[in-house]
Amino acid sequence: MKNLSYLNNANSAYIDSLYQLYKEDPASVEFGWQKFFEGFDFGRGSEAGVVSAETPDHFLKEIKVLNLINGYRQRGHLFTKTNPVQERRSYFPGKELSTFGLDNGDLETVFNAGVEVGIGPAKLKDILALVEQTYCQSIGVEYKYVRNPGKLKWFEQRMESERNTPNFSIETKKGILKKLNEAVVFENFLGTKFLGQKRFSLEGAETVIPALDFVIGKGADLGIDEFVIGMAHRGRLNVLANIMQKTYKDIFSEFEGKGFDANTPYGGDVKYHLGYSTDVETGSGKKVHLSLCPNPSHLETVDSVVQGMVRSKIDFKYGGDYKRIAPILIHGDASLAGQGITYEVLQMAKLDGYKTGGSIHLVINNQVGFTTNFKDARSSTYCTDLAKVTLSPVFHVNGDDVEAIVYAINMAVEYRQKYHNDVFIDILCYRRYGHNEADEPKFTQPLLYKAIEKHPNPREIYNKKLLDQGSVDANLAKEMEKNFRALLQDRLNEAKEDQSYSAVHQIFGGSWTGLRLAKPGALAEPVNTKVPAKNILSIAKEISTLPGDKKFFKKIEKLFEERKKMSETKVFDWAMGELIAYGTLLQEGFRVRVSGQDVERGTFSHRHAVITLEDSTEEYVPLAMLDNGAAKFEIYNSHLSEYGVLGFEYGYALANPMALTIWEAQFGDFVNGAQIVIDQFITSAETKWQRSNGLVMLLPHGFEGQGPEHSSGRIERFLEACADENIQVANCTTPANFFHVLRRQLKRDFRKPLVVFTPKSLLRSSQCVSKLEEFTDGGFRELIDDTYVKAADVKRVLFCSGKIYYDLLEKQQTDKIKDTAIVRLEQLYPLPYDQIEAVRSKYKNADEHVWVQEEPENMGPWPYISRKFRKSSINFDLVSRNESSSTATGYAKQHVAQQLFIIAKAFEAKAAGSEVKKRVEKTAKKVVDID
Repeated sequence: MKNLSYLNNANSAYIDSLYQLYKEDPASVEFGWQKFFEGFDFGRGSEAGVVSAETPDHFLKEIKVLNLINGYRQRGHLFTKTNPVQERRSYFPGKELSTFGLDNGDLETVFNAGVEVGIGPAKLKDILALVEQTYCQSIGVEYKYVRNPGKLKWFEQRMESERNTPNFSIETKKGILKKLNEAVVFENFLGTKFLGQKRFSLEGAETVIPALDFVIGKGADLGIDEFVIGMAHRGRLNVLANIMQKTYKDIFSEFEGKGFDANTPYGGDVKYHLGYSTDVETGSGKKVHLSLCPNPSHLETVDSVVQGMVRSKIDFKYGGDYKRIAPILIHGDASLAGQGITYEVLQMAKLDGYKTGGSIHLVINNQVGFTTNFKDARSSTYCTDLAKVTLSPVFHVNGDDVEAIVYAINMAVEYRQKYHNDVFIDILCYRRYGHNEADEPKFTQPLLYKAIEKHPNPREIYNKKLLDQGSVDANLAKEMEKNFRALLQDRLNEAKEDQSYSAVHQIFGGSWTGLRLAKPGALAEPVNTKVPAKNILSIAKEISTLPGDKKFFKKIEKLFEERKKMSETKVFDWAMGELIAYGTLLQEGFRVRVSGQDVERGTFSHRHAVITLEDSTEEYVPLAMLDNGAAKFEIYNSHLSEYGVLGFEYGYALANPMALTIWEAQFGDFVNGAQIVIDQFITSAETKWQRSNGLVMLLPHGFEGQGPEHSSGRIERFLEACADENIQVANCTTPANFFHVLRRQLKRDFRKPLVVFTPKSLLRSSQCVSKLEEFTDGGFRELIDDTYVKAADVKRVLFCSGKIYYDLLEKQQTDKIKDTAIVRLEQLYPLPYDQIEAVRSKYKNADEHVWVQEEPENMGPWPYISRKFRKSSINFDLVSRNESSSTATGYAKQHVAQQLFIIAKAFEAKAAGSEVKKRVEKTAKKVVDID
């Protein structure tokens, strides 16, 4: 007992000292102890038959009863009746009286500890009955790890006053039965009418539908105007039909295989991945907007996208008011515990740049993964143990007890609205069939599925309960089923007869009003992104002038002095080109948001968009100080996450296309940690789900001897995903071109994701600068031709992209090579074919066209370039590193040797003279293992 009690005999002296302090001054002890001693003194003066309060034995028993109450609050969830189909794990010690140093002989004794649970001095049996009913029935609650005493007290008073026992009106019960009926009959109808088709049934977890219905209804009553929902495929069709109010006819049409139109640019997706948005009216007459975000089979990927969408709406639509919109994330037990993205997203919950006022997490706890038993799916006790990271409370609820679920839901939504914290509802249920309807679960869980086979569905269980209570007429459930099934049959008949169903829907409403889908070829159309010189110079001066009344580091002051000189010389480096781009957009009313690891200063200490004062934590943001009513500029250092943060920013851009939303990787190489978001959302969402997006990704890229993980942003991976003008891929070489490509994102009437491979060493290069006129004239240049050579003299044309241009330029200028032109491809996708052909025609005397890249032959742009030009009039040769399994060498000397070889080889003509050949061969000898 001594090892188990949080208060044991060793504490008695401490308790006594608190009591003595209380007698001298009640305010000198914590409020909870005040109430306990108040009750203790009341008991001593009563005639309740209490053993003499002066005896140490009874005093210690009071402590033991407090320990029992605390034990139930802390561990009661381990002993609940929450599993509808199987016993799971057992725990020792249990909740027997002996665990707390009490026995049956104490049951009739009155203890003042009853004050702690709100019933005053009471017999132990009554105290025990209260905590048993509150903490060990169909609802188990984990909340004691929450460190805020106010929150703990809120939970205890809220739960213990009602004993966690629902007491709904007859009308509410009928409403619950109606939603449960819809959920059960809909699944059964699909199963009988569309045999063999995948639907990822909700059967076994149908109580999720009334649960969601009450989340929305309760939330609306508490001031929520909008919910954004993210979920995987299990149960999605039921949610679409019975929560989102997508018509049954449309869903049946999709089952019938209708909706394909060869004349649209959309490839579509399976029906249980699709999203939807609608306005619904709750039972109390409130109108609520619902959005269900589309999601691939990559389960939890949507979580971060939902969070980004909600934050974007909070910022733009609701003026920062977290109470008016909430995210609902519906998880599976295996994915919640097993997918790293859930942790990455949860860690955003309280970060300034990402918080959304608390998410409502519903867990469809099927107790099995695809075929994996829960015991093999995690090490933690619960699939929801991740919630403890952010001190989020968890309700574990029996999935067969729909009233308990609704009760817990109501409390969870109240908590979210009051404290703006995440809250989890773990609905323990089962999956009646296998992973999909063609799967045989008895292969892997024979005992479990024998039990499930005999188990009644939640509607049958609830209907029986209502009949036993006398709450409903015996025929109500039958009538509900009959009428609803008839409705579904009518809609199915209509779907079979209707040949006009289209899967293409209106998508440019709300914040997207005025925008359109890009027509073929629209990405090649020129866009006016120039800005008057006076605006450029004004912004440059403003953002490089530090306030005189604040103290900054000397290095910062020097850097900003150098920036101020740029506005005088009218020549700007990369950092200034970027910051001026943001400034011009801000002054034109476009909000700018930048997010990523170390973006405020910049990984390479170049941006300094946020400056910390010397000997202080105060921060100064020059772009936020622009005059003329500029829009809001926000830049946030993210936590160490690529997958989660990129998904968040994609969602942010999805919800509001009128902001420039940027995610920057610390190094371009690290983008591979977010590959799922790239593949499933950024490159394919428009063709799958008809969802455009204007997100910008900045990926530092360049081979500079920093090793395999600090060289390549994997250009080849993006280019292999390019088709149908889905994204834009740029590798800019000048600050002005970067300036224009950023502005171009918001100057069109459509949106496409933009991937920019940005420099590292060039950030401080005296060559990588742009003059003022490059910002004020023209726009983004997809291709930049050579201005050093004369066209008639050119025998060889080098095509390249990115940083290697400057290495080639140095060689060309140093050796005064006049017969070789260097042409830069600033935009790799869509390729500027017409401009490339114009270059070929211009250099009509050239008989060699060479693609030059730093990357190995099997990486970088070459695999894409060679494929695109294999049937063209330009027959490219290649100069690059040899193909490799690693992106780059980790040895600096080897890197230098390889780079020298590439540059020398690039200028070596096929019929080179002996001196050129000797020079190249001499360079080649320096290369370690290059062949």
